[in-house]
Amino acid sequence: MSGDEAGSDTGGNAGPGASTGAGTGRSLLLVDDDQVWLQRLAVAMERRDFAVITAGSVKDAIALAKKDAPDYAVIDLRLEDGSGLEVVEVLRDVRPDGRIIMLTGYGNIATAVVAVKLGAVDYLSKPADADAIEAALLAETGDAPAPPERPMSADRVRWEHIQRVYEMCNRNVSETARQLNMHRRTLQRILAKRSPKE
Repeated sequence: MSGDEAGSDTGGNAGPGASTGAGTGRSLLLVDDDQVWLQRLAVAMERRDFAVITAGSVKDAIALAKKDAPDYAVIDLRLEDGSGLEVVEVLRDVRPDGRIIMLTGYGNIATAVVAVKLGAVDYLSKPADADAIEAALLAETGDAPAPPERPMSADRVRWEHIQRVYEMCNRNVSETARQLNMHRRTLQRILAKRSPKE
């Protein structure tokens, strides 16, 4: 996710494990390995009266969760050293009443189901701005989420799906084409293009 997508609130320097909040009683753990986006989201959420701590890896997030279980957490699914689902499991153990949001750049219904079973209360696809994240964190249990203001286009959904399968196939074009039942040259042309606009 690009830094601009964290909302209009930008700036600040919330490095891994840093606290940017002012002790508001709404502690929030943000976990993402994109440091630029993580810093901008931290500042945006602090301005929304959250006391923010950040982590850039599964290992750091688990250590922070065990040290001081947060009221809220926003966790990226795909991290360099593992899956954000590991963090969800730990958070559920140390803070059963905490509210957890999963973020992912890849729309995956199966993983969303797993995340909810493990204890996440919502599952947002990137890009998700600070307003959408705050709304999901503060929504009453059982509330239906509001429809997105800018839902992904059909072309973008297709592109995201192709990218997900490509990554699952370890960026092997031939295997990805086989999995998608697509001609290899057609797939190569799609992969060579930039992602469609939202």
